[in-house]
Amino acid sequence: MKHEKRSLEQLVEEQLSKWTCLSKEEKEEKIKIAESNPVITISREPGSGTPEIARQLSDRLQMELIAGQIAQQVAKSAERSEKVVKSMLEKEITTRNDWLTSLFASRHLKPERFLFHLTKVISAIGRHGNAIIIGLGAQYILPPEKTFRVRLMGPLEHRVKRIMSAKSCSRAEAERYAIATESERRAFIRQYYNADLTNPCDYDLILNIGTIPVDGAVETIISAFEAWKKEKNM
Repeated sequence: MKHEKRSLEQLVEEQLSKWTCLSKEEKEEKIKIAESNPVITISREPGSGTPEIARQLSDRLQMELIAGQIAQQVAKSAERSEKVVKSMLEKEITTRNDWLTSLFASRHLKPERFLFHLTKVISAIGRHGNAIIIGLGAQYILPPEKTFRVRLMGPLEHRVKRIMSAKSCSRAEAERYAIATESERRAFIRQYYNADLTNPCDYDLILNIGTIPVDGAVETIISAFEAWKKEKNM
C-alpha cells in the first residue's frame, strides 16, 4: 500500500510539474484553483474527432489533458510493465475469455487488480481536478457532481472517413477498426462497471459529430460546461 501511495503522489507531482518555476505563493494558488475545479470526461465512438477536440478544449480551458500518463501511473501502482498496461488500456479489455485468460495469467495481474489500480489513478486525478480524461470509464469512477461527462458519437460512414484519413487505410479496414474498437469499449464498460456505454443518462452532453464540425463541437462543449459549472455553483 505504501508503494501505491507513492505512485499516486508522483502522479500529482507530474500534474503540477509545470508550476515548478512559480513562487510558493503562486504555486499554492494554482493548487487551490485546481482542487476546486471539476473534471471533463470524454467517452467517444471511434473516428469521432476526439483527439483534436480534446486538444482544443485543453488549450481553451487551460485544463490538463490526461491520456498516456494513465498507463504509466497504473503500471507504477501495480508494479507492472508500462508496455503491458498500455496494451491493456488500448484494448480497453475485451470479453474474449481466451485472450483475457492468457494475458492476465502471463502477467500475473488479475482483472480486478487492474481495475483497482486504474480506479486509484483516475480518482487521484479527479481529486486535483482541472483535467480532461479520455475514455477508460472515468465517468463511472468520478463523482458526477464534480464531473462534466461528454459523449462524442456519429454515423458510421462519417466516422469511417475520419479513420481512413487519420490512419491512411482502406474503407474496409477503417470500418472493421471502428466496429471492433467500439465493441471492445462497450464490453469493457459492461464487464467492469456493469453499465451500458451508450446510455444517455450517464452523460451531461452528447454530440453528433456527423452534423457538428470540430470547432463547433469545442464551442458547444465549452458553453455547456460553463453553464453546468454555474448550475453547480463552481
